[in-house]
Amino acid sequence: MFIRKLSILFVVLAAATRLAIAQDYPARPVKIVVTFSAGATNDTFARLLAPKLADLLNQSVVVENRPGGSGIPGADYVAKSAADGYTLLMGNTTILAIMGSLFRKLPFDPQRDFAPVSVLAVSPSVLVVNPSVPVRTVAELVAFAKANPGKLNYGSAGNGTPFHLSGELFKGQTGITLTHVPYKGNAPAIVDLLAGQVQMLFANPPDVLGHLNAGKLRPIVWTGAKRTPLLPEVPTVVEAGLANAESVSFFAFAVPKGTPKDVIARLNRETVKVLKLPDVRQRMLELGAEPVGSSPEEAEVFLRREFAKWAKVIKDSGAKVDN
Repeated sequence: MFIRKLSILFVVLAAATRLAIAQDYPARPVKIVVTFSAGATNDTFARLLAPKLADLLNQSVVVENRPGGSGIPGADYVAKSAADGYTLLMGNTTILAIMGSLFRKLPFDPQRDFAPVSVLAVSPSVLVVNPSVPVRTVAELVAFAKANPGKLNYGSAGNGTPFHLSGELFKGQTGITLTHVPYKGNAPAIVDLLAGQVQMLFANPPDVLGHLNAGKLRPIVWTGAKRTPLLPEVPTVVEAGLANAESVSFFAFAVPKGTPKDVIARLNRETVKVLKLPDVRQRMLELGAEPVGSSPEEAEVFLRREFAKWAKVIKDSGAKVDN
């Protein structure tokens, strides 16, 4: 009887503590952890949103960079932080949808250790080729690849990146053979694409827009569900007859699992307001991303769907990273 009463007391105290946290939130500065160095897209988005969030929360919002280790140390830091809403993860496709299937061992579980706040934005990519490849459409590319087996290499920003796996998804949907060439970042991959060392790659539009306008690269297809205003003439994978080849990189806020729902709701409410601001939307579009601003429930569904999709691509391609 005593133990039962003690257990009930603990439950009541825990509930009261969570309620107090939610009612007082935020009582001190909020931190957004970015698992990349300053200047990366994740960092740019975090620094774009932070001051706007600070205005709405009436509290400082600081960005803390914890780069290195493919984002694992920074994500692990957030996963093991207090579940009180004061430490947010600037999550992305790699951490929240790819890493759990790609890496053989992780110090945290991407699906179980985080609670989503909101999907911030999605960023489809454009498949581009060196002009020496005599193709202008997906159909022509498939026909060329089948007629010239072993002659097409595609570069990417590295093993397990969304750009690498977008290529594997494309291969699976078209039935063609492509050789993956990983680089340490998208910039060197683009340099080799321009030089003809690799023949194609998937990229963010801002990274290749200048080369496309100069005729040094040729766009083939857009991996989003609808055309982008950055490249309005480029058809989507759906229009090209590849309905299951849609692929996007995404950015999302997440907090440690167990964070009070009222705190998550407050963070979500203010985040969605920020994402509706015209200057924020314009800047994201300039960076090749489409603002979203989902509810926590919608984010949960989205993340589970993305995790399942990339898990299948990783399994089918045999991609694995030892860490």
